[in-house]
Amino acid sequence: MGVCVTKMEAYDHLKVAGFIKGYNNWIAHGELSNYYEATSNSENTSIGVSNGTNDMQDLVYDVFGIPHGTNELNREEDFPVSEAEKFYKLIDDSQQELYNGCKNFSKLSFIIRLLHLKCLGKMSNKIFNMLVELLREAFPEAMTNLPSYYEAEKLMNTLGLGYEKIDACPNDCSLYWGSAEKRTSCETCNELRWVASENDPTGAKRKIPQKVLWHFPLKARLQRLFMSSKIASQMRWHEEKRTKDGCMRHPADSPAWQTFDHLHPEFAKDCRNVRLGLASDGFNPFNNMSSTHSTWPVVLIPYNLPSWMCMKQPYFMLSLLIPRPSSPRNNIDVYLQPLVKELTELWDFGIQTYDASQKENFQLHAALLWTISDFPGYAMLSGWSTKGEYACPVCHKFTHARRLTHSFKHCYMSHRRFLDSKHKFRKQAQLFDGTEEYGKRPPLQTGDMIVSELGDLQIKFGKLVKDNVLRHNLDFMHIEKNVCENIWGILLDIEDKAKDHYNFCRDLREMGIRKELHPIETEPGNVYLPPSSFAMDKKQKTMFCNVLKKVKVPDGYAANVSRCVRVKPPRISGLKSHDNHILMQQLMPIALRKTLPKSVRYPLIRLSRYFRQLCSKVICPQDVVRLESEIAVIFCNLEKCFPPTFFDVMVHLTIHLATEVKLGGPVYYRWMYPVERYLGTLKSYVRNKSRPEGSIAQGYLAEECINFCSLYLADYVETKFNRPSGNEKVHKEIEEGLDIFFESGHPLGRGKPTVFDAHILSKAHQYILFNCDAVIPYIEQHRILIEEGHSQVPQHLKERLHNENFACWFAEHIDKLEFPQNVSVLRDLRFLAKGPDVVGIQHDKYVVNGFRFHTNEVEKKRKMQNSGVTVNATTSSFASIRDQNPVLSELVYFGVLKNVVELIYGGHQVVLFECDWISNGSRMKQDADGFTVVNFANVRPHVEPFILASQASQVFYVEDPTDKDWQVVISTTARGGYNMGTTMDVETYLQSDVSNPVVENENEEISWVREDGLGIEVDLSQYNLI
Repeated sequence: MGVCVTKMEAYDHLKVAGFIKGYNNWIAHGELSNYYEATSNSENTSIGVSNGTNDMQDLVYDVFGIPHGTNELNREEDFPVSEAEKFYKLIDDSQQELYNGCKNFSKLSFIIRLLHLKCLGKMSNKIFNMLVELLREAFPEAMTNLPSYYEAEKLMNTLGLGYEKIDACPNDCSLYWGSAEKRTSCETCNELRWVASENDPTGAKRKIPQKVLWHFPLKARLQRLFMSSKIASQMRWHEEKRTKDGCMRHPADSPAWQTFDHLHPEFAKDCRNVRLGLASDGFNPFNNMSSTHSTWPVVLIPYNLPSWMCMKQPYFMLSLLIPRPSSPRNNIDVYLQPLVKELTELWDFGIQTYDASQKENFQLHAALLWTISDFPGYAMLSGWSTKGEYACPVCHKFTHARRLTHSFKHCYMSHRRFLDSKHKFRKQAQLFDGTEEYGKRPPLQTGDMIVSELGDLQIKFGKLVKDNVLRHNLDFMHIEKNVCENIWGILLDIEDKAKDHYNFCRDLREMGIRKELHPIETEPGNVYLPPSSFAMDKKQKTMFCNVLKKVKVPDGYAANVSRCVRVKPPRISGLKSHDNHILMQQLMPIALRKTLPKSVRYPLIRLSRYFRQLCSKVICPQDVVRLESEIAVIFCNLEKCFPPTFFDVMVHLTIHLATEVKLGGPVYYRWMYPVERYLGTLKSYVRNKSRPEGSIAQGYLAEECINFCSLYLADYVETKFNRPSGNEKVHKEIEEGLDIFFESGHPLGRGKPTVFDAHILSKAHQYILFNCDAVIPYIEQHRILIEEGHSQVPQHLKERLHNENFACWFAEHIDKLEFPQNVSVLRDLRFLAKGPDVVGIQHDKYVVNGFRFHTNEVEKKRKMQNSGVTVNATTSSFASIRDQNPVLSELVYFGVLKNVVELIYGGHQVVLFECDWISNGSRMKQDADGFTVVNFANVRPHVEPFILASQASQVFYVEDPTDKDWQVVISTTARGGYNMGTTMDVETYLQSDVSNPVVENENEEISWVREDGLGIEVDLSQYNLI
């Protein structure tokens, strides 16, 4: 390989040695590119089989809600002449060739493709016009009728949906809408409606409104979901195709959904009626973060769609755009009036809608399930103040808060009332706040209870909202972020994150608890503060930060957290919400392993596991009930060691998250992550900074229209609906042949042609045979022959003979059989039996099962870790050489990827991973905290180093801070995966299970003061106390 010789030398070599046996595809001599081109072309050809053309006529019919194939419009009373003219114009454009002889594009399809490129590539209007001019110059005869963006925008207005602008009072008092549409000033504050000037003191001449609400009508957008032949059937998925096994995967599985259906059977009778979630949050439309502007969009989420669709941006519906410059606060209900009116009409009367999937009209109704927002937004949407003594909206008037005199804040510590009535913690006064606890868990607030609390207040409380079990969601994302920041802030004693040692010690003295932590006066003007049990010394802080600094995570798993960590001095800063999500659930428990006492470490590890389990995509109700009781114990153990200042309202809200999961289902339908990303998309629409809301409105309409139109483009066109993520592969369907030849992944970059030695080929070929379903009958047949021919041989030797001789026997056996030529499976069996070509392809990067894998050699130069591999394997073992009954057992293997090998069988490819493996033994153990740790230092090559690439899952390893040879294992799951199969075991589907449950010793004696720590001296002059 790679050696240059003369022509005569090559001739002599071939004459004496001949060609390499099995070298059929000359990929080492220039055929590699042809091989990949053939593979690529075959894939591209197969992608568009079902829809190789653009369905422009279907698009036009669906836009106007007309049954496909209708040639004449006979509904003049329902279909105005102007609309008919637009319809026929678009039909003509969809049939007109782009130029004479063009078969691939019609005039309409080409314009839509251009607009699709503009939206997908975030192209400005000017660049779009420049592209059009370039096409006109390059192809003057074909592109003469190509429109500018201004003309194309008119087409989008025809195909898309519009909006209406409603003038508003600049003080957020009222809207000039409905009966107040013609008013010139606010009836509440008398502020003028329009901008005044010297020449126009009332503003009535120019009529430039001081504030404008942008309203995007909901009814037409819901109708379009059903009028589209591409989406309509998916709106019934929640009833017709959802897995129903008692576990919760979708809001339709939740008690909130099912209770609503029970209370409103007429609404539930037609599964096409839409359930909506309402999300809102403010964002700064400018990149300048010093600006105080705040724009508030109101977004609606249709939950009828499948799990993999409903939380994606193309299906979000922008309903309102509340303008800047400040948050509407409690006046948000003024701006919600148009939406509330639409929802009320959709609930009471519905709207006539055409269902393209069932080709019939029906009366569409809609209902609002719940709202999604951050905690300040919760106060705006619910009307409950989230500040002060009664800040918890779930505990309501039963909130137990205590004002800390010296720390100047409220703390929320009475979590013992969430325990069982006979739990021993209730009587342990000195370990908590100095009192015994006899209270009960706060009752769940129903709509009727809230109405009775309002008494005689004249407030119209909607029947719809009153009947909802879960009206407003606590946002998991922001709660987890705040809890995580509180933890690492107090542990590292970071300024602005720490809880002010001296003041909280004074609060403890005032409360009469934890005397060991009370300030000790050493000399006039100075006091000594003993080290708390959670306090870290400099070495421990350095160790904590070192773990986070050195960690490498897989591609697409998280951002590079190490960028936000400093070791000298130990400090964390700049973490985003998702960084805290990964830190809280995965990395922080590992960093705490050898830095804190058990009484502090165990509750934090259990809290991490609580958050992780709540993020599971499959939830079993019995497990949520268990988590409800577990979190109460966890919080009580945290109260024992952390100061009262730690327990702010965001930390307290954690105890209610399990209850909300029990009522509403998986959290990823109700958290703010997708909404926050959507706000970023809306922000990207801003081109005119003097009119940000107008830019957002125009950008949203354009994107909405083109997203809808892209459903009707040919399958080979990349759109937001079929675009795979970085670690996904668009599979080509195979109708015949062996499954083992099915390509489940793809390499990254060009491979390296390699001549493999006989030992590697033998091992790899043997593994392939024993993992091919079609070969199983022959494996059993060979076992019988071994049993008959070696009846006196011990069983473990029979197994060895079977493993060593099967490949040769199988090749001879298949060669003797006569197969019909037209049976592809039998033909592939013959290819498989002959064995692989000697020359294969070696890769160092491969994507499979939603994971990106790199060999260990490649990732040494990278900041990501993609070489960790795990596989579940069934193995047989013997107790001794006389044992005749092998025991089958399921083992988990952890490995490091060394090489990616692609073997070729008669034109078919099989990809294997060659790894260093570790399973049970001295190199794998569980530590005291329940973490799995492994040791790959100087590991010997495994007897069976290969697995099929399709069998691989990914893990990553975090170095042990005290022993560099040992590493903690963290399992991962593929992004975008949804398990819709039947199961009753939620543990199988935990997003990531880094540790087993820790059994905590509740009888362990608590030490308030850390004996191996050093306290701090405080100069009272900084507190103005001397």
